[in-house]
Amino acid sequence: MNNSGQRQSIPLTANEFRLLEYMMKHPNQTLSRDQLLTQLWETDAEPISNVVSARIRLLRRQLADCGCAGMIETVHGFGDRLVG
Repeated sequence: MNNSGQRQSIPLTANEFRLLEYMMKHPNQTLSRDQLLTQLWETDAEPISNVVSARIRLLRRQLADCGCAGMIETVHGFGDRLVG
């Protein structure tokens, strides 16, 4: 549901869906980029890659477009969390 309480479909890629699902299973917990990379991407993924940051940015945009801005919060120096 968006901030106004209405149900809405959000078109997500498979990676965005897995990221949102993982964050929903860990609500209000700050998840580090390394933790998300380890849990959601192949073990041979480049550890210095910005894949996690890029996916979080895209997911934020998708959520904002559907009226759910501010659901993912950055905790500077630690990671990101799904608030709710």
